[in-house]
Amino acid sequence: MTLPGHLLRDRVLPVGRLPVRRLIGPALMTFAMLAVLLGLGTWQVRRLAWKEAILAQIARAEAAPPVPLPSAPDGAVPAPFTPAPFTKVAVTGTLMHDKSALFGAEVRDTRAGPDLGAYLIEPLQRDGAPPLLVDRGWVPIKRASPVAMPQGAVTVAGYVHQADTPGLFSARDDVPGRHFYTLDPAAIGAALGLERVAPFILIALGPPPPEGVPIPAEHLPQPPNNHLAYAITWYGLAAALVVIFTVWARKAVST
Repeated sequence: MTLPGHLLRDRVLPVGRLPVRRLIGPALMTFAMLAVLLGLGTWQVRRLAWKEAILAQIARAEAAPPVPLPSAPDGAVPAPFTPAPFTKVAVTGTLMHDKSALFGAEVRDTRAGPDLGAYLIEPLQRDGAPPLLVDRGWVPIKRASPVAMPQGAVTVAGYVHQADTPGLFSARDDVPGRHFYTLDPAAIGAALGLERVAPFILIALGPPPPEGVPIPAEHLPQPPNNHLAYAITWYGLAAALVVIFTVWARKAVST
């Protein structure tokens, strides 16, 4: 059976025009989302280059010897010397073992099994400058062996950690027990009976002592580098969006 010409035209026009109109709105939305996804992926690629430069700087600092940290009457780092980020420094003085404190809480795997510990904080008495609080490293709360207590003048290598401020959900410091959960040099120094301390803390670096504890940090802090994975994710979503829209558009045109 053959349809008259005017009925055939009425039947064909919607097939040729209506699907195209239906594509306009979704196409604009798809292009907008595609631009956003590609922009996010490109931004992560730039962040990747920036982070790799920082990691290269850290690697150079790890291989270089520590630079001396000069003293200042107020405990601050004097100009023109300012430690660059992720720089190792060295400070000489005498550790005040009788004025020690603990910071934080961390469970570590030991030969005897998991053990709860904290970080040992001790003041370093310097000539012509206020004491500098030193994070000597992790020690178990219940110790079966003694902690290394070097006597006399010592040189501690590490990196500078600026003072922290307690957050809304920070644990409350145990001042009488000298156990703190915020690295605030002023608060810790006051609890130890020190009138003034340097406004920053030195995180010690190096191998453990013969006694085994404290266990200092082994490396300079390294920020995570997940930007490549993020970039692949955003570009992958962009490719998936193109595929989904193409499949949907073909079905829309054919119906």
